[in-house]
Amino acid sequence: MRRLSRFLTPLLLAAIVPSVAAAQAARPVRVTVDASRTDGTLPPVWRFFGADEPNYATMKDGTKLLVELGKLKRGDVYFRTHNLLNTGDGTAAFKWGSTDIYNETPDGKPVYNWTNVDRILDTYLARGIRPYLQLGFMPEALSSAPKGTPYRHDWRPGFDYKRIMSGWAYPPKDYDKWRELIFQWTRHNVERYGRAEVERWYFEVWNEANGYYWTASPDDFYKLHDYAVDGVRRALPTARVGGPDSAGAGGRFMDGFLKHVSSERNYATGQVGTPADFLAFHAKGSPTFVDGHVRMGIATQLREVDRGFTKALSIPALASKPVVIGESDPEGCAACPGPENAYRNGTMYSSYTAASFARIWELAARRKVNLDGVLTWAFEFEDQPWFAGYRQLASNGVDLPVLNVFRLFAKLGTERLAATSDAQISLEMMIAEGVRGAADVGTIATRTADGKVAVLVWHYHDDDVPGAEAAVTLAVRGVRGGTRATLWRVDGENANAFAAWKKMGAPIAPNDAQYLQLQKASVMVPQQVTVAAGNKETTATFTLPRQGVALVVLDRR
Repeated sequence: MRRLSRFLTPLLLAAIVPSVAAAQAARPVRVTVDASRTDGTLPPVWRFFGADEPNYATMKDGTKLLVELGKLKRGDVYFRTHNLLNTGDGTAAFKWGSTDIYNETPDGKPVYNWTNVDRILDTYLARGIRPYLQLGFMPEALSSAPKGTPYRHDWRPGFDYKRIMSGWAYPPKDYDKWRELIFQWTRHNVERYGRAEVERWYFEVWNEANGYYWTASPDDFYKLHDYAVDGVRRALPTARVGGPDSAGAGGRFMDGFLKHVSSERNYATGQVGTPADFLAFHAKGSPTFVDGHVRMGIATQLREVDRGFTKALSIPALASKPVVIGESDPEGCAACPGPENAYRNGTMYSSYTAASFARIWELAARRKVNLDGVLTWAFEFEDQPWFAGYRQLASNGVDLPVLNVFRLFAKLGTERLAATSDAQISLEMMIAEGVRGAADVGTIATRTADGKVAVLVWHYHDDDVPGAEAAVTLAVRGVRGGTRATLWRVDGENANAFAAWKKMGAPIAPNDAQYLQLQKASVMVPQQVTVAAGNKETTATFTLPRQGVALVVLDRR
């Protein structure tokens, strides 16, 4: 029970915050869209997800969630995970996983075992998801860890994060065997799934080698990277390879990596340079717990995104490469509960997601970065207490509000339309200060492939406290008469299983009937909104609670 209490602490803190706004007058907000004017493109960068624990994907709630992710954009959703090369029996655990892909005979000959890793990749592909394939970590038989070093870590929530560093985090004792492992695995994947399929995957080496995931020097990592990329390209010369998925923008580590792959001697081939089809870094926010509530750190994350974009543009030969933010989240540890992370179950996470993605799109356009993906490091934690306070997309098979925001993203088109909100905070202020004064009520508008106008509106504030709702007037120019409007909502009363769970008394173990109620409460239900057609614009009105997100889709009757 003490252990369960530790898990439940964040959600209980969230539960004591009132779920209704204080008695304040609604804030009038005007959102204006010009459907006759295109304002660039809106690439679907949101279609990337990931998690530390690879084995959750094949478990009951993991496979269920993968189905939902695959529906977002079937065949164009990507999943990244750590620990795919780890030695072990496949038992899932916090920040751990294994496939037992590599062992050696007593005389040092390689023994390859594709069974477990095939099962994981088969699970992705059967559900319309493709791998963003991380080549890591180090199999026990290849690890150069000093004798007596534990191979598997014993980290658990609440422990010092540094405890994850163990034998899996060391360089190989034989780089040729490391390259051969990657070559054999890639060749196996081509034989199993077909060349055309594997060409669509992303291949990157390791994770955050400038952080807690690597015990050696940056140069040792560049060598590891070179040998792995050479192994991939030997098996599939057209494979999409890149990296390095640094912690943050990467600082000097990223500078060294970019210089190495663009102009230095390749450790594996002896030639100048290393193939780099995409560049990847990570960007995290920094929430705190102040005065009894969570205060998000969206400015911290956006500043890191901007630093990462600046790095990606720093070498002319690489400046046009696609960029993936390989982990993009409100904070750094999905498996770490705590009062500052109590935002995760409810609408703070969903509204933060809408507001942060909007600014990342805007930053990429301003910097002229070829942004290809923004990867949300959140999945699910199998067989854990309900709404335990982890950063996840679903709890015990029931979707959280944040997953519905990705469903809203999936309804947007790629043709961006001119749109403004008179309550949207500027990008400059968002990066400098976050949202600490008036709330940010912002918008993105697009035209979908079938000609509809889809308008996303969010109502975000860094502080997770009650506030006045927004009375939104949506004015759309350039649409014909006879238009209807459909409204989709994610807020305290709509598409929110966490709110429903609290209303039923926060049961530790919901029964069958309660489970069905929670599933029903998690679903977005479309609502029809009355529209008024004028001479120059069509208008619709709706209210948007604080930390709510809404999508209005206009089409012909």
